[in-house]
Amino acid sequence: MSKSLFRKSSINGAVVVSIACSLSATALAKNSVFVGHLADLSGPTAFVGKYYADGVRDSLAYINANGGIDGTKLEYETIDYAYKVPQAIGAYKKWKSRKKMVAMQGWGTADTEALITFASRDRIPVYSASYSGHLTDPTGKNPKTKKPAPYNFFYGASYSDSCRALVQWANDDWTAKGAKGKPKFTHIGANHPFPNAPKKACAEYAQELGFEVMPAVVVSMKPGDFKAQCLTLKNSHTNYGYIGNLGGSVLSLIKSCNTVGTELQFMSNVWGGDKKIFKAVGAGIKDYIFPAMTPFWNDNVPGMKLVREISKQSDSSGNKERTHHYARGVCSVFFMKEAMVWAKHNGGITGENVKKGMYAVKDWEPKGLEGVCLPATWTPTDHRGINTVNIYKGNYNGGDIKIERVSQVTLKRRDDWLGY
Repeated sequence: MSKSLFRKSSINGAVVVSIACSLSATALAKNSVFVGHLADLSGPTAFVGKYYADGVRDSLAYINANGGIDGTKLEYETIDYAYKVPQAIGAYKKWKSRKKMVAMQGWGTADTEALITFASRDRIPVYSASYSGHLTDPTGKNPKTKKPAPYNFFYGASYSDSCRALVQWANDDWTAKGAKGKPKFTHIGANHPFPNAPKKACAEYAQELGFEVMPAVVVSMKPGDFKAQCLTLKNSHTNYGYIGNLGGSVLSLIKSCNTVGTELQFMSNVWGGDKKIFKAVGAGIKDYIFPAMTPFWNDNVPGMKLVREISKQSDSSGNKERTHHYARGVCSVFFMKEAMVWAKHNGGITGENVKKGMYAVKDWEPKGLEGVCLPATWTPTDHRGINTVNIYKGNYNGGDIKIERVSQVTLKRRDDWLGY
């Protein structure tokens, strides 16, 4: 076989990396299906977007190198849409009309939510890296749901459920410390669909548990001087602060708060905590709480063997340490892959059949990824695939980064939380 060919071009200003699988055009036409891949490799979320995208791309390449979908190859293309919704919509329309796309690996909250209507109309499953709770109600059962999202799936707990789990942990932490009175909770993040996704839902649960919810503190997604915001947090006597941003913004926030002497327990979304950011912050990382949906690179679980093999698609040495964001990208693709296998044997690999394949198994771990991907269950009326959240604590100790799991919270599947 010939080597894969890479071609760079553009669509509405976005960078496109086309990957022509090592097959003849005739073979592709006869026995292949197309998967689109949206990634942020240069925009405001590229700090983590590039790691997740590597997990997706390596997984797609690995599947093709190991027989495809029971003999059907995946034709795919990555577009760096730089976190811009118009570019995402343009890419989707191109793939749908020119490539006959059967599924898409997506990225951000704003673009994923903007594509809900398109995906539903065209019957194309979208596997996003947005874990917005708004994507979990396929029928519109809950009046709080923005709009039904029957063709949207993601691997992991929703942002809302992750934040609820963190608040539950915080409540237990407050009790364990023997603290008196109501703990104060503050949402910290940009006024943007991503950090805002769990904002209202999480605040409601915090109040339900007895927290005093303080006014949200707005912090840009871009790095900056956030000492004014940190003083607000200090003066409000916030005890637990949920960070809705990621990357450089988190770095700036923690350093600014250390400078002004703000003392609070930081808790972040799943994108806001990883070894890369902890290393960049350095001594400012102390008992930083964050959720994760996969183990870490050096954890001894059976499925990590396959993750390491997948990683060799872009790192032949096998020495590159991958983040947990990379592992979630792997899980996203392999859940899609197994739904495609089911579809192939039940009417063919069409978007509609791939969607049906997502409902075929309960408490489902992709083969070979046991211990990496948490068991998931999707149903025609509930797309909350996972309601278990692993909570970790990160510390920086003189150059050494220590990450340890401190809790596992399994949330109830409450009807009033569906799609919210």
